[in-house]
Formats: sequence, structure tokens, C-alpha cells
Amino acid sequence: MSSIFNLRSTVFSVILLFTFLNGLLFAQEANPLEGRWDMVITQEGRELPSWLEIRHSGTHTLIGRFVYAFGSARPIAEVIVKDGKFTFAIPPQWEQGDRYMSFEGQLDGGLLKGTMVYTNGKTYTWTASRAPSLAYNENPVLGTPIQLFNGKDLSGWHATGDNQWIVEDGVLKSPKSGSNLVSDKTFTDFKMHIEFRYPKGSNSGIYLRGRYEVQITDGIGVEPSDIEFSGVYGFLTPNQMVAKNPGEWQAYDITLIGRRVTVVANGITVINDQIIPGITGGAIDSREGEPGPFLFQGDHGPIEFRNIIVTPIAN
Repeated sequence: MSSIFNLRSTVFSVILLFTFLNGLLFAQEANPLEGRWDMVITQEGRELPSWLEIRHSGTHTLIGRFVYAFGSARPIAEVIVKDGKFTFAIPPQWEQGDRYMSFEGQLDGGLLKGTMVYTNGKTYTWTASRAPSLAYNENPVLGTPIQLFNGKDLSGWHATGDNQWIVEDGVLKSPKSGSNLVSDKTFTDFKMHIEFRYPKGSNSGIYLRGRYEVQITDGIGVEPSDIEFSGVYGFLTPNQMVAKNPGEWQAYDITLIGRRVTVVANGITVINDQIIPGITGGAIDSREGEPGPFLFQGDHGPIEFRNIIVTPIAN
């Protein structure tokens, strides 16, 4: 009886060892497509910043996420690899009946390169480089706080198109939908304090380094979501909804070090030291390894800002 038991134990141990070694072998032979990629799509003479993530699900299937020049991160059900090339498709995001975006690409000298068939049926080219890791400083040294808005005029800022932004009584205002507003100064790691106010139903956002949007929405009565108040658009969901009523002044205190972000909304920490995987829709570019400006979204409705204080963090 004991010999049978010992035999069974030996067989079980061999199975465990085989499973472990098989998993180790797979990990060592991870598909070189896996990872996060900063993408640029050349479309109608413009370079559109986008983002791609590819990872494995199970032992053989590749899945992922994709961020286009606008909109939130969209799931990729499967990345199909065949004959040295890969393909995937993106379902429509808003309008029913929209065509899928379909992609074909291959790894070429450390870059991903390929084509995209857009919803208009046209084909465009794209390239993608592996996204940088962005080092995290566990012992940050705070620099000198900067008043990024002087309360008098638009000095230090520029609109991305026809300007509708004005300054009244120490408040930076976009009274109607129009252009976004971008700071002339650029930053890497920082702490930011900003106060804002919006009318009922309006929508805006604050882009960190011009690439990662912290959402501003009329959040009263809405469940926490990565596309609602204080969420990092399409990626990070706040742990609770702390939005005040429209017409009231509210505040964000945001710390960004490397990819790790903390968002304090109206005095409550709603996102704590979480990793932002990649750029969000509407980013100014996909060059994540570079410093970037602040961008205030002005094309989704009226918004007001004041007391914009940025404290750089030294690495």
C-alpha cells in the first residue's frame, strides 16, 4: 500500500515539475510583440498619437488594448500572428454601424510598423516604439512652487486653435466649446494644485505632460468610472465619487512621478499611487519619455480654472 502511495506521490511531483518547467519555458520565450507601444498614425498629412498594448492570455492567445487619437482605451479580443505578421481589429466606439478599424503590422528592427484601415475605408501607415518604463523616485525632492496662471492674462499659455479662453476677475475661463489650452512650460514629475468650476452637464479634462487626462465631468449621481470625474480617462477608476454640485469650486491635487499618479479630489484621495499604462485619447503626442506641458480641454463645454500651482519634483 505504501509503495503505491509513494508511486502516486512521485508521479504527482513529476507532473508538478513538468508544469513548472513548461511555464518557465513559455515565460522565457515570450512573444516579442508583447508590451506597451507608443504609436504614431500618419493620417491625411497629420501624425496622430496612439497607443497599443499586447499581452498573452493563457499560453497561446495574444490580446490587448488600443488607444486612438481620441476616445478611451478599447479592448483587442485577439492579436492574430501568422507568417511573421500580426493583425487585429477594433470595434466601433460610439456610432452604431461604424466600421471596424483593422490593423496589420510586423516587428522591424525593434519597431512595430504597419497599416490601418480606418472607418472611412482608407488605408494609413503607422509606426510604434516600445514605451519607456519611466523611473519612479521613492524619495522625491520638491522644487519651488510655480504659479502657472498669473490671474491677469494668458501669459504662459497658448490655444491650439481659434482662442475662446479669457481671464476675468482672476479666473481662467472657456465660456463655450472651442480650442484646448496648453502651457508653454513643460514638466516631468510634479505635484499640482488646481481649482475648477463648471456648469451642469459640462465636461473638461487636465492632461498631465499633455498625455494623460484626469477627467472633469458633472459627476453628481454617477457611479465612479475611469471616464467620469477624477478618473484617468479610460484607465484608472477613482475609489469613490466625490464631485460637488455644478457651479461650486472644486479642487484636484495631483502627483505624477514616472507613471505613478495620485489624485486627491476635493480633499479625498481617490486614486493612490497607481500606474498609468499609456497615453489617453486626445494626447498631444505619444513621446512618453519626454517632458510635457499641461493641457486644459476646452472643446467639450464651458470650464473655469484658478489657483494653478505646480511644484516640480527632482529625480
